[in-house]
Amino acid sequence: MRNFSLADKFFIEFDEAINTLSGKVNHRAETPGKDFQDDKLDQKAREESGRLLRVNHCGEICAQALYRGQRLSSKNEKNREFMEEAASEETKHLGWCEKRLSELNTKPSILNPFFYATSFFAGLVVGATTDKYSLGFTAETERQVMVHLSKHISSLPSEDKKSKAILEQMRLDEESHKDSAIERGGAELPRGTRILMALLSKVMTKTTYWV
Repeated sequence: MRNFSLADKFFIEFDEAINTLSGKVNHRAETPGKDFQDDKLDQKAREESGRLLRVNHCGEICAQALYRGQRLSSKNEKNREFMEEAASEETKHLGWCEKRLSELNTKPSILNPFFYATSFFAGLVVGATTDKYSLGFTAETERQVMVHLSKHISSLPSEDKKSKAILEQMRLDEESHKDSAIERGGAELPRGTRILMALLSKVMTKTTYWV
């Protein structure tokens, strides 16, 4: 296998960031709820669903950045492989959200580049720590994502069965990622760290709901 230089790794990650932010991710997974129709969705319902899907789209942008940052700085080969697999699996969520945003005639958040950059930096820092902490960070991230998804599922307009199906499948997948991180040795994070993560997540969800 080729040993990439630091410059090589930088350009690879830059290319990954551009592809992620421009909507050029490739996934073959069938979109949940594809057989549901939107004929009962009025404009108000479309706008509300679009805002909620935009938040979750940004969350998947952050997940890509976080996993790739952790992968880049981790010294453990098995952890790097796990982060690579997790990022690859998350691309289907990103694709589902992008497709649904288009169907709802809603644009992605203009803040996506900022949140990608901050998440990637956070991943770099966390990935360079102990394996237990890095995996614990992944598990806690997924746990908090599951909480947001549950809230959004209950907040979606009742007529929007397609968006609900997408978010429900995403929640199941995130639970699997959380469990995998714990099984690999992820430790519970200190309470202060968990609170800080929740506050930062709240900033993201509140801002991207509107822009």
